[in-house]
Amino acid sequence: MSPQNTSHIRNVALVAHVDHGKTTLVDALLRVTGTFAAHQAVVDRVMDSNDQERERGITILAKAASIEWKGVKINLVDTPGHADFGGEVERALTMVDGVLLLVDAAEGPLPQTRYVLQKALARDLPAIVIINKVDRQDARADEVLDEVYQLFIDLDAGDEHIDFEIISAIARDGKAMRGIGYPEDDADLSALLDTIIEAIPAPIGDSTAPLQAMVTQLDASEYLGRLAIGRVVNGVMKRGETVALLEEEFAEGQPPLKRRLSQLMSFEGVSRNEVDELVAGDLFVVAGFPEVEIGDTIASTEDPVALPRLVVDEPVLRMTFGVNTSPL
Repeated sequence: MSPQNTSHIRNVALVAHVDHGKTTLVDALLRVTGTFAAHQAVVDRVMDSNDQERERGITILAKAASIEWKGVKINLVDTPGHADFGGEVERALTMVDGVLLLVDAAEGPLPQTRYVLQKALARDLPAIVIINKVDRQDARADEVLDEVYQLFIDLDAGDEHIDFEIISAIARDGKAMRGIGYPEDDADLSALLDTIIEAIPAPIGDSTAPLQAMVTQLDASEYLGRLAIGRVVNGVMKRGETVALLEEEFAEGQPPLKRRLSQLMSFEGVSRNEVDELVAGDLFVVAGFPEVEIGDTIASTEDPVALPRLVVDEPVLRMTFGVNTSPL
């Protein structure tokens, strides 16, 4: 397949209220797609790598993984379900072309469900609605689906968004089916994976245009230093080339900061593997930018044009730290 072709890529975020099963579903998807070899042990909540996340049992930082299904690379972005980390959700949505909206079959849509759906609709992202935990004794899947429809209507969703695909799932057991019901004993997640390929559009971008890539997350490596994570919007990102880093203060006409892409990686499973190039629409991890910040644009040195900077809601909590001057 031509490296300029993006039909083999799908970018999708998992969004939901806290504890509705996003990270558990990612674990199951990694298993069913053979991302881990048969001899490898797969710990639960494999995407929650942060110590605080493992201690609290919730996702705090949005993280990406990649799986392959029927020749299609599916980049999965697992997002926090807690309202305190809404900014992480907003940044994650800039990386994807659709969302998996998980809703507990007993609890139904809750406040964060409304928040994340509102943000997805604002970006015109199609949704696949997953009614999860249909095996609960108090499950009321039909009623919950009606509540989800009402939520879409309350948020003024257009007909194209309300006509969403529906999946019933037991993420813990790795089972899913199309429509409302109870998955068969021999079911797996094939129905969900097929629906992702069919309902989530391939990324749109011009790989022949000058490079433009948006930085949406930061990470750190003991060996590589500061890492920038994001999405290639236009052009092709190549390892070893010199690119322009367009910071917040950058104005067209002034000389940009130039840096070399010393390391270029893509997501494969939960790992980050080195690649030679990435086309428009794919997700990237790069090293070699000690000054990079969220919202910066990585661009071609010949035609450095900044992308619109990310606009994220103000945090719901502010904290001030100071030195303890108490004698005690």
